[in-house]
Amino acid sequence: MKERKGHILWIDDEIELLRSHILFLEQKGYDVSIATNGDDAIEFLREKGKDIDLILLDEIMPGKGGLQTLSEIKELFPGIPVVMVTKNEEESLMEDAIGYKISDYLTKPVNPSQILMVCKKFIEAKKITSEKLTIEYLQGFRAIENALMTELDYQDWIEIYLRLTKWDIELDEHPELGLRESLFEQKRRCNIEFGKYIEKNYPEWIESENRPTLSVDVVERYLIPEIEDGKNVVFFVVDCMRLDQWIMMERELHDYFIVERQYYYSILPTATPYSRNAIFSGLFPIEIEKRFPELWEGNEDEERSRNKYEREFLEDLLQRKKIKLKSKVRYFKIIDPDFGLGVEQNITSYAQGQLTAIVVNFVDMLAHSRSDSTVIKELSFDESAYRGVTRTWFVYSSFYRMLKTLSKMKSVVVFVTTDHGSIRVLRGSKVFADREAATNLRYKYGRNLRCDEKEAILIQKPEEYKLPKRGVAINYIIAKEDYYFVYPTDYHHYLNLYKDTFQHGGISLEEMIIPLVKLTPKL
Repeated sequence: MKERKGHILWIDDEIELLRSHILFLEQKGYDVSIATNGDDAIEFLREKGKDIDLILLDEIMPGKGGLQTLSEIKELFPGIPVVMVTKNEEESLMEDAIGYKISDYLTKPVNPSQILMVCKKFIEAKKITSEKLTIEYLQGFRAIENALMTELDYQDWIEIYLRLTKWDIELDEHPELGLRESLFEQKRRCNIEFGKYIEKNYPEWIESENRPTLSVDVVERYLIPEIEDGKNVVFFVVDCMRLDQWIMMERELHDYFIVERQYYYSILPTATPYSRNAIFSGLFPIEIEKRFPELWEGNEDEERSRNKYEREFLEDLLQRKKIKLKSKVRYFKIIDPDFGLGVEQNITSYAQGQLTAIVVNFVDMLAHSRSDSTVIKELSFDESAYRGVTRTWFVYSSFYRMLKTLSKMKSVVVFVTTDHGSIRVLRGSKVFADREAATNLRYKYGRNLRCDEKEAILIQKPEEYKLPKRGVAINYIIAKEDYYFVYPTDYHHYLNLYKDTFQHGGISLEEMIIPLVKLTPKL
């Protein structure tokens, strides 16, 4: 028995002239019902509209015309796609039809292949896309599995992460495929191997000029050449933004900018006091400790105290690189909407300067709020929902409005990046430390730190990772994969408290591989 592909209602007062087309569609597996006028069509839909997948509607009919019929159809069944078929090619008619939210438009005479195409587009598109996506996913799955058995370099890991992120986003639209668990397990396997790769190669990277771009290289390699070329640079750093979150935002920008996306690696730990300071200073943490010793005084990595000097770091970096600006560096950190609105209102003026740096904190606040608020956690219960909440914020944010304003400025080039990403932590790792140890969930420093070395990197000599020494006998541990540190005291309480939250500071694809996006106005 031939598979039935869908049910079409064809409304046309000259339906007898279309019998060959109807027969063709029936041979292709579609059920076709007919109506010769608008009133009969509406009556049919009142009785059987829930079974209809697509409506083909003639524009010129006696009695109730096509546009009036269309209006009544949309009131009854707004979700059914309607394709208008007409002899009239007037632009005003097309605009009226679009205004009534028509799905597509065909001009008579139509041939069978045209009709078949719209049927596939509106009835079978999801199924065809799902089948193609499944094939592509299985091929990609095998390719990644094979790649994991070879010796990979830093560019290979970027490509793997891009592929995993692509599948992650595409599967949002096809939950019926049941591929989520498979993708989750492959991401976990990739992060196991990625952790081994970073542990082996990172100490060599930070001592070599022949390395992937790291946080410390961003300003020198990307921003300074644009400044030297006479461009005014606006540099946005969106705290704690993952690649998948950026891709959701980027979709809103293609009408305004030429988008060029590149990637670099966050330094370790993937936490704001380290990675963001490294971006603005062009220095590794141990170098910052020597140059700005007051920064690392105290025993806790609290953002407001550790990231007070970003403007000064940036000015110091430019001075070291002998870059003389005609105007003063402008720097802003947007933590609340009111301040963001104030920056937005003046962004045109600020962008007249050679370098404006703006830190946007919302995504980081969203990650922290998710840990503390049941409402936020419900709205962003998994990675897919987390992406969706981020996109919703973006389209209504001062950040988006600033970008649209900047897209109208000819001499401006915009860069967008982040300091680090985040990972959804699911497994606790028991850690032992003295009472002075840092409280961070994905990395810690202190004396006598101990943990399962399969679940973290233990750094006995901070200088080998260019980390602040902070005193005698201090060591660090940095979590791998999706582990988070829990002390033995009240272990099960804190294990449950922080499980399934988004954290950063550790070693994972999601935290370390960072998008760096150049936006050039299209004008």
